Amino acid sequence: MKLSARNQLAGTVTAVNRGQTTAHVKIDIGGGKTITAAITVESVDDLALKAGDKVTAIVKASDVIVGK
Repeated sequence: MKLSARNQLAGTVTAVNRGQTTAHVKIDIGGGKTITAAITVESVDDLALKAGDKVTAIVKASDVIVGK
């Protein structure tokens, strides 16, 4: 599948923490870095996500907020 989003990070799922409606999916993107995606539980089920899966995190945002 081709996407217009430029920010695509390949990685491996390390954990899927399910809530009632939202799940937090931790993805190891290498170099000692992990990102966490908050997605619906329905999406986790549709994708059958589990630890060890190879995935691509696609980031598309109109705003970036930086704090220090």
